[in-house]
Amino acid sequence: MLAEPRTWQLDVAAVEDLTPRMRRVQLTSADLDRFDSVAGQDMALTFRRVDSPPVRRRYTIRHFDRDHPRLDLDFVLHGDGPGMRWAQTVRPGDSIEVVGPRGKITLVPNATWHLFAGDATAVPGALAMMEALPADVPAVGFLQVDGPEERQSADGNRGQQITWHYEVPAPTGDTGLSAALAGAALPPGRGHAYLAGEVALVTALKATLLSRGWTAEDISAKAYWNRGRANAGHGEPELKAT
Repeated sequence: MLAEPRTWQLDVAAVEDLTPRMRRVQLTSADLDRFDSVAGQDMALTFRRVDSPPVRRRYTIRHFDRDHPRLDLDFVLHGDGPGMRWAQTVRPGDSIEVVGPRGKITLVPNATWHLFAGDATAVPGALAMMEALPADVPAVGFLQVDGPEERQSADGNRGQQITWHYEVPAPTGDTGLSAALAGAALPPGRGHAYLAGEVALVTALKATLLSRGWTAEDISAKAYWNRGRANAGHGEPELKAT
């Protein structure tokens, strides 16, 4: 059973740039000895504003180290949202209110293999879930980032393979990733797909899998953001992937 979300006051322990556009913020608190999460879940960070109500933005848990205890969240430095602005300026010693763990898109236990696809915002969750898989369970990833300098590796088993694609913006939101997925050779057996990122891209990726004969029950899809539109105050996109 997934743990119920609760409110935490966490301190920033460290800030690290993993790539030119991916920044890791490590959060800590003595209370985290009571923390429990499942790979794929996220935390909602509360950003307070001087003249407006606070807003929340959700970020997938990349790592949790129970021994220290510390929590890693990775931020894509793009756009001009409250989360990105916070990640750009945050320093060790700062504190923030977070709510979590949240989210029900986690690894499906009875899948023969797992597929992960999405844009740069999907990378932390995809890598976290790939690393949580048993050593003998295959996984494939189709991840779209700005360029080769944004590639990361998963500390997972040798049966995992990530194909990296580089973004060329298009009005539809699909930049060739769904075409690559449409023609890809995939492992045999009943897999489960986890799709995440911008609304239009997630919609296109889901349609691609459905056209290949996948069922909706074998696809977990989550839109994180809308191109050209701010998320709502609770952290979800105003428009949803279909």
